[in-house]
Amino acid sequence: MKPGSSQRFPKADSAGNSSSYAPSKALDKYIRNIHAMNKRSAYEYYNRLTTFQDFITNDYKITLDNLIIELKQCREDPYDILSNYIVYIQNHYNISSGTIKARVITAKNFLEYYDVDISPRKFKLKVKIPKVIRKNKEALSKEDVIDILNACSDIRLKTYVMLLAAIGFRAVEALSIRIKDLHLEFQPAKIFVRGEYTKTKIDRYIFLTEEVAIQLKQYIEYKYRNRRICYKDAEGKTITEYRTPARNSNDLVFAVYQDQEKPDPRMIYFDLAKSFGKTLDRMGKGTREDGNERRRQITLHSFRRFVKTTISDLGYSDFSEYFIGHSGSTYWRKKDSEKAELFCKIEPYLTFLNVHQLERQGADIQTKVEELEQLNQSMRDRDKMKDDAIAHLSDQLIALTARLDSIEKRR
Repeated sequence: MKPGSSQRFPKADSAGNSSSYAPSKALDKYIRNIHAMNKRSAYEYYNRLTTFQDFITNDYKITLDNLIIELKQCREDPYDILSNYIVYIQNHYNISSGTIKARVITAKNFLEYYDVDISPRKFKLKVKIPKVIRKNKEALSKEDVIDILNACSDIRLKTYVMLLAAIGFRAVEALSIRIKDLHLEFQPAKIFVRGEYTKTKIDRYIFLTEEVAIQLKQYIEYKYRNRRICYKDAEGKTITEYRTPARNSNDLVFAVYQDQEKPDPRMIYFDLAKSFGKTLDRMGKGTREDGNERRRQITLHSFRRFVKTTISDLGYSDFSEYFIGHSGSTYWRKKDSEKAELFCKIEPYLTFLNVHQLERQGADIQTKVEELEQLNQSMRDRDKMKDDAIAHLSDQLIALTARLDSIEKRR
């Protein structure tokens, strides 16, 4: 369904109930304009503005189209309407201050789009939006990540969580990955991220740890395995047969069903987020935020903070910005070979369950340290031999000098 078409987006309220609204030409036109720029933004703006339309319909008994006419003819005050809208949201929805601010700003932008004059200074003075409370959120520790991975009983969820914890993807970025975006045969392995699903709208390749590459291979083999299917035929007789799912390079890696023309990564997110929440509850880590029982302290976004903190603590803050997809990092313009070399240095710190790999890397490092110590010792021994030889020559020189003096005296 597209905004502005005859099939309208359903709007879900805080309880998850959906409702529909009378068509608004102004709203449809505005959403079509946003849709041309960004489909995801259009969907979100539509949901926000249907809440605003509900408020106008119930409190002012007019349509959005008529409201715009009233405002442009100065028969209604836009600041009073937006202030009353805040009260309406607080009374009817259990949402955070940040969400309230987003809905009010969207309504303001909508009115300004139709040439309703709203002064930024007057808006700040007359419309009092609840202040957004910034909660201090600590990054996960590596031990927390290992515990969560070990608690994931579903290979699909485990692979998804490991990918987030090792790469720092945004949740939907990881779900937009297709089979053909995986380049697991490279060394190091890498993955292609489409710009249409990134916040910066920039395509990029990102390196994968060896552990994640192995996990992805195992998951894909499991996903396209030969499995037993039971179903009933037209006569009601149970039929059992074995089938192997068809594998297409355009398949989304984490999509369960590929029969849709284009599966939506956001719908996959809802399924995995629900499974992730149940996993946290089962292991006793599903504590809710203080003052917001709808949100847990640990979320899928927590792994992104973990990756950023881990790489920054190693002294590679600029690289961490590039690695998690932030714009502005100098590493966007550097060679892949240079980025791969640096990635190999941080890879052990983003490896969680592959103990053998860590032990092997630790053994390699220990071997190199021992080789350097032996080389250093040999250089010290060589220097000592040089010092001894110089001292011996000095003694011989002194003895020869004394002998020449004695010969001169005899003459």
